[in-house]
Amino acid sequence: MDSMPTATGPRAGEAGGERGRAVPPRPTNPMVTPLLTDLYQFTMTYAYWKAGKHQDRAVFDLYFRKNPFGGEYAVFGGLEECIRFIANFKFEVDDISFLRSVMPTCEDGFFEYLKAIDCKDVEVYAIPEGSVVFPKIPLMRIEGPVAVVQLLETPFINLVNYASLVTTNAARHRLVSGKSKTLLEFGLRRAQGPDGGISASRCCYMGGFDATSNVAAGRLFGIPLRGTHSHAFVSSYMGPDEITDKALRRCDGSSTCQDFVSLVQSWLSKIQWANSFVGTFGETNQSELAAFTSYALAFPDSFLALVDTYDVTKSGVPNFCAVALALSDLGYKAIGIRLDSGDLAYLSTEARKFFHAIEEEFGVLGFGKISITASNDLNEETIDALNKQGHEIDAFGIGTYLVTCYAQAALGCVFKLVEINNQPRIKLSEDVTKVSIPCKKRCYRLYGREGYPLVDIMTGDNEPPPKVGERILCRHPFSESKRAYVVPQHVEELLKCYWPGSSDKTSAELPSLKKSRDRCLQHLEQMRPDHMRRLNPTPYKVSVSAKLYDYIHFLWLNEAPVGELQ
Repeated sequence: MDSMPTATGPRAGEAGGERGRAVPPRPTNPMVTPLLTDLYQFTMTYAYWKAGKHQDRAVFDLYFRKNPFGGEYAVFGGLEECIRFIANFKFEVDDISFLRSVMPTCEDGFFEYLKAIDCKDVEVYAIPEGSVVFPKIPLMRIEGPVAVVQLLETPFINLVNYASLVTTNAARHRLVSGKSKTLLEFGLRRAQGPDGGISASRCCYMGGFDATSNVAAGRLFGIPLRGTHSHAFVSSYMGPDEITDKALRRCDGSSTCQDFVSLVQSWLSKIQWANSFVGTFGETNQSELAAFTSYALAFPDSFLALVDTYDVTKSGVPNFCAVALALSDLGYKAIGIRLDSGDLAYLSTEARKFFHAIEEEFGVLGFGKISITASNDLNEETIDALNKQGHEIDAFGIGTYLVTCYAQAALGCVFKLVEINNQPRIKLSEDVTKVSIPCKKRCYRLYGREGYPLVDIMTGDNEPPPKVGERILCRHPFSESKRAYVVPQHVEELLKCYWPGSSDKTSAELPSLKKSRDRCLQHLEQMRPDHMRRLNPTPYKVSVSAKLYDYIHFLWLNEAPVGELQ
C-alpha cells in the first residue's frame, strides 16, 4: 500500500498535524466508512449517550477462538486497513441524514454528538501484521470512549476476519509447496466480488505468494504481476499464414531475423528427426504452433506457453520447444510452459524429460531446467498429493480454493469488552471456549533454548513482564490441571501501539506489505515444525500468568449467578 496517496480527511488531518505524525491514507475500499457497521452498534451508542455513559473509558479485545483449516495457527492480517479506517473516521452530512431517517425516535442531540466524534481519544494496540498468531491472544486491543469504540467493532472484525483467513490459507499453501516453489495467485475471476479479489491478492502476497495476475492489486500494492495467455488465444489461430509480421530483432539488437516463422518450422523439423525424438510424436497442431510463434514475436523475452489446448506431449511441448529454440538462436531465453489440465505429475515429468533430451541433443545449456507451471483448481491437498507422487513442477498457479477459502468460510473473530472505567469485565458462557479473559492485558511470546516459541502468555497490564532466565508458571486460562513452568531464553512483547490517539505514546510504524510478507515467512520458519504440519499438528500453548488465572476465576465466581435447589 506504499503507493497510495496520503488521505486528507479533515478530522484525521487535524489530529495528525497536532501530533506531528503522518496520517495514514484512506481505506483502500471507499465503502469502508462509519456506516459499514451493524444497526445495533448505533442503537447501543444511542443508549450509552442517553444514559450519559458514552464517555466511559472502555477496553475491548479482538481475537479468535479456534484455529482455521484444522491447523494450529493463523496469520494476522487487516491491521493496516483498520488504522486507515480510524485515521479517517468521520460522519459526513449525508451519513447523519440517513441515520436520522432510520432512527427517527432518537433525540437531535445524539446526531449532533455523532457529527463531532472521531478517533482522537482511541488507542489501538496490535500484534504486527503478518505475525503467526493463536486463539485467545488479542490480535488488537482497542481503548477509548465506549460509544466510539463500539462503533469500531463491526468494521474491525470485517477487516480482520477475511484478511487473516486468506493470509493463513496462503501461508498453508506456502508450507505445503516448499520454499523453492514459485506461488502465483490467480484468484480474481473466482473471488467474492471486486473487494474480495483485491483483498485476497494483498493477503496472499503477505502470506508468502510471489506474484498475482490481478493488475489492479499490482498497481495498488506493488505486488509483482504474472500472466501469459489462455486457451482462447491458442484456439483463435488457424495456421501460420495469419502471422503477417514475421520479423524479430536479435536480443542484442545486432541484426533482424526476417522470417521467424520459418526458423520455428525448421526447428520443429529438426526435433522430429533427431535421434532422441524419432517416433515420440507425429505432426503437431499447426494452429497451436502459429499461436505460440505469434506470442513469442510479441513477447520474445518472456515467452511462456500454455501447452494443453490440444495434446501436451504430442503437440504442446514439441511446439513450445521449437519456438523456444528459435528464440535461443536470436539470444532470447524462453520462460517455460503452463499445464492447466490432465495428470499434472505425469505430464510435468514427461515435459522435463523432453527438455533434458533437447538440451543433450542440441547442446542448449540450461534448457532442461526450463520452468514448468501448473494450474487447474489446485489446493493444499492436491499439492500435497503431487509432492507424494513426485513431479517436476516449479510453480503453482492457485485461484479458487485459495481466495474463496473453500475449506473454511470464516475465521470467527470476536470483539469483547474486557474492562470499563478500570473495572475488569468478563463474559460467561456454558461453553467454556466462549468465556472471555477479563481486564487490560499484556501479551508475550516465550522462546526456548532451540529458538522456537514455547508458549504465548497473557498477564495483567500492571504485572511485571516475564524475564529471560526467570522461572515462570504458565497456566491454562480455564483448566486447573494444565500448567507448566517455563524458563524463557528470549521474551517478545506482542502488542505494539499503532494508534496512540491524542496520548503522547510512541506509535509503531506500519510496515510495508513487503516487510509484513517477510515477517510472515520468518515466523513460519521459526515455529516448531510439529505445530505447523498439515495433519495432526501439535497444539501450541496459550496461557495466562498465575495472578491472572486467579483473578479470572475470582471474577467468574463473583459474576455467575448462584442457583437454588428446592
